[in-house]
Amino acid sequence: MQVFEDWNQKLKSTFNETSKEDVLTVMEAGKILGLSKDHMKLYVEKNRITKIPIARSVHRYLLLKSEIEQIAQSNKFTK
Repeated sequence: MQVFEDWNQKLKSTFNETSKEDVLTVMEAGKILGLSKDHMKLYVEKNRITKIPIARSVHRYLLLKSEIEQIAQSNKFTK
């Protein structure tokens, strides 16, 4: 039986294997900051968070793990 793997997770693991920078999906970043996926997308746009574009997709992107962790540590968000 074939196991389903979320497309965003698949892209993330491929990117992490070939890059020196760790990345997160929008949903993962939102969980760290205590935001839903939709709220996280708005936060990214409002605060100009670095987006790592995904080839052949206009609406999908990954976020730098280091940048999200820095925001979380700056105490802007509480869990």
